[in-house]
Amino acid sequence: MADAKSTKKKQRRSVPAGQLHIQATFNNTIVTFSDKKGNVLTASSAGACGFRGSKKGTAYASQVAAEKAAEAAKTQYGLKSVDVFVKGVGLGRDAAIRAVGAFDISVESIKDVTGVPHGGVRPRKARRA
Repeated sequence: MADAKSTKKKQRRSVPAGQLHIQATFNNTIVTFSDKKGNVLTASSAGACGFRGSKKGTAYASQVAAEKAAEAAKTQYGLKSVDVFVKGVGLGRDAAIRAVGAFDISVESIKDVTGVPHGGVRPRKARRA
């Protein structure tokens, strides 16, 4: 006498246009695809792609990470165009953008959102004579 619960099949969300966030540090590169509001669709990083140690900071590692994330975003969500937001000073900035462009995802705009210090850190105390 168990009642069969009617479960709705999860509807696949179609996101034709979204955002691509690339955080490129010297040690790693994190690539994140999101919708226009900023809700994350897929993400990948050089470390998640099997790179370890100093190889994570390379341009090739960021290219592989971007390809992996782009593949997931295109197949699962049908992503066609992105606005790119780049943060950081790592080697993988350009490589990640080029990798996404090769995946038939058009890049609408590229914006650098790297943080800039307003005043910087507190200076050292004066040296005693």
